[in-house]
Amino acid sequence: MILKDTFITGDMLVQYYELNKQKKEIELEMDTLKDAFHQYFNQLIGPNDKGEITISGYKLQRQIRKTEKYNDEETIKRLEELQLNDLIQVVKKPDDVKIKSALHLGLLKEEQLDGCIITTYSPAISVKTLAPR
Repeated sequence: MILKDTFITGDMLVQYYELNKQKKEIELEMDTLKDAFHQYFNQLIGPNDKGEITISGYKLQRQIRKTEKYNDEETIKRLEELQLNDLIQVVKKPDDVKIKSALHLGLLKEEQLDGCIITTYSPAISVKTLAPR
């Protein structure tokens, strides 16, 4: 529903509020069903295996996504032991806490950081009822 001339009505707020409430209830029900499906497959084939069943013309599939990443501390320690320091990244990054402290103590002026701060905005909508329903 695209509004040509922007206007907000009480009915719109009520509708949004009620739909949002239904959405949360639906998500809760779906999460409960997903948990039941995962338990079924865990018992049938194991926790890290994909599976598939067909019931009443519907196919239920479980896929397993595997991600791997290095344990930073252990990997760095091992690479240093192996004298493979070239495989270790040195990441330079501003320390937000120290910068704020330096600003507070007057060691750094905000003007000195002009052009260094990235500001992002993300709009969010919230509709709450003022009267108990």
